[in-house]
Amino acid sequence: MRIISLNAWGGAMFDELAPWLDTCDADVLCLQEVTRTPGARGWTRFDDAERSLPQRADLLDDVRSRLPRHQALFAASDSGPVLDREGRVHEQEFGLATFVAETLPVAGTRTGFVHGAYVEYPEEWPSDGRPRAALAVRVLDRRARRFVTVVNLHGLRDAQGKGDTPARRAQAERLAALVEGVREDGDLVVVCGDFNVLPDSETFPILAELGLTDLVREADTRTSRYRKSVRHASYLLVSDPAAVKDFEVMTAPEVSDHRALVLDLRH
Repeated sequence: MRIISLNAWGGAMFDELAPWLDTCDADVLCLQEVTRTPGARGWTRFDDAERSLPQRADLLDDVRSRLPRHQALFAASDSGPVLDREGRVHEQEFGLATFVAETLPVAGTRTGFVHGAYVEYPEEWPSDGRPRAALAVRVLDRRARRFVTVVNLHGLRDAQGKGDTPARRAQAERLAALVEGVREDGDLVVVCGDFNVLPDSETFPILAELGLTDLVREADTRTSRYRKSVRHASYLLVSDPAAVKDFEVMTAPEVSDHRALVLDLRH
């Protein structure tokens, strides 16, 4: 069973992302920074006080069209205005998506906010402090004869950096509570995503209390498209390291400003 986590950057590199999706062979694909704009297709532009970025109008639908034999689950954290190429304003939802292969029965799902609550921004997006959610799915891996609970997270962005703050500690505690609420006895648990914290964050001892071990540690999880010096962002934790057949922080191809995390589990 293959689980992949990637911050998709709103599809800013969709020309590179699309062919990779065709060959990534993910049984469970966890994406962060996913857009959804009902009634709009193609490209839009996202703006806040710090950035102006190209984004796909509906990355959720774009990915779903490349993975027609996967079930798509989407959780919106917030929404706000974007412009299409004709300068028209659209209300775009932003959040998490998890795609599950049709061969895996979905036995449970749960979403929850780890920071804040859903917000609509009628005029402009804030540059930080936006709400963040987690999306959990519990699937049956028939080949391994076990249930696997996969939790997809996009952590709080703070313009001051990725260091620990009271808000990030609260985020970790809310995440731990969500994991506890969705997993069942005997489940293999995988928690992955763009945590937006450093490797020495107190987030990891909090999750370690649930028996979760981080596989990324100090690895560089950013691509050449990311220009800042701090190279830590994405992580993947498992409840049983002995169940890991292979784990890779993917360096090529580059499909985002984040590197994909690729986990293969033993049968």
